[in-house]
Parts: sequence; C-alpha cells; structure tokens
Amino acid sequence: MNPPSTLHIVDVPDFTFDLSALAQSLHIKAESGQMEELAELVSSASKLVRPRALHKLVFVDDRGDDYIILDTVRFTSRILRVNVKDTDRAFATLTTCGAELEQWADQLDDPLYRFWSETIRLQALGAASNALLQDIERWYQPGHMAAMNPGSLTDWPIYEQRPFFQLVGDAEDAIGVRLQPSLLMWPTKSVSSLMFPTSSNFVSCQLCPRQSCPNRRAPYEAGKMEQYLA
Repeated sequence: MNPPSTLHIVDVPDFTFDLSALAQSLHIKAESGQMEELAELVSSASKLVRPRALHKLVFVDDRGDDYIILDTVRFTSRILRVNVKDTDRAFATLTTCGAELEQWADQLDDPLYRFWSETIRLQALGAASNALLQDIERWYQPGHMAAMNPGSLTDWPIYEQRPFFQLVGDAEDAIGVRLQPSLLMWPTKSVSSLMFPTSSNFVSCQLCPRQSCPNRRAPYEAGKMEQYLA
C-alpha cells in the first residue's frame, strides 16, 4: 500500500475515557461524592467526543541561515533550520480534542465542571497524538523524530502559525481546527507541530527558561540556545 500523497486525516473511533486516570489527575478520591459527579460529566462527554489529527508529508525546498522553505512555504527560525539540517522531509501535524468536545465544554455553567473539562479534553487530545504517531509510523517508518511548535520559542514565534496553516491547508474543513485572529487555535486543546526525523533528543523545553510551565517535558539547559544561534 502506498503512503498518502496529500493531507491525511486520522480518527480515533474507539476512544474511551480513562475515568481512573482523570480522577487521579484531578485529585478526586474514588470514595468521594465528587467521583460520581465526574463520572456523570465523563459520560456526557463520551457521547460526542471525537479526537482527530492530520499529518502532511512536506519537503525542504530551500534553506538559509535562519529560514527553511517547505513545499514553497517559508518559515523563519534559526533553530528550526538547524534541526532539519540532516533531512529533506518533515511532517506538518495537527492534533485536537475535537470541536464537539470544545463546544460541550463551552456550554458548562459550573466553574468546577469547566475546570474538570480541561483535563477531560487533554485526555482526548493525548489519544489523538498517540494515533497520529502510530499513523505516521504505519505509512513512513521515519525512525526517531523530534518536534517544534510555532510559538513555543522566541526564535519561532506565534505568528509563524500563519504559514503553518497555509502549509497544511484547510484544517477546519479537515478536522475542525481553525486559526483565530489572535493566532490561537480553536478548539483550544489543539497542537500544531512540525515533526522531523533526527538522531538528536531535541525538546523545545530545553531552550525555554520559564520554570513554572505546567507542560515542561525536559529541564532548561542554559547555554543551549547560544549553541543553536552560533
């Protein structure tokens, strides 16, 4: 079977929430009254949850000191340029908890339930991310990969979301994700990433000094940014 030559959509049709994991993340004890409330909320979310993702194989057309061009679309970032120096291909990807779940959360009136819905949507987003990686592996067997996200570093700022969405095409039609004028995505629990084969263990967090970030995946390494910008 040949790999997809255009935008490829990934669904997670058999996804079910892990209630125990949600309760643990929210510090809700199994014997508490809140556990029943959480179960009811999850049951409501389960009726319409639809995590989705997309990936698009793209190729490096050109490189400069601080930019690369992927499928005629230019991205300005010296760190990104360094990260793809040994490859000619990458994967433009989007993952989302799903528009249906975002709309459901928007209609919740109880502040506590809205808080819980954050974790519920994150679990759906995680399922979409896992399905995305499996689908890329299935089609391309790229080996070890790393990723960068527009807006995660000052060297690749948030306004690079515009060319990123140009690169992937009509993401709203494909999986319900749209780029807002603020350059934030809707649904809010969505992630845009450029993934690339590499032998390094690059993680953007290594270059970010923000210590209080709840999503940190690797410790900050002082001096590593200077190595990239040298």
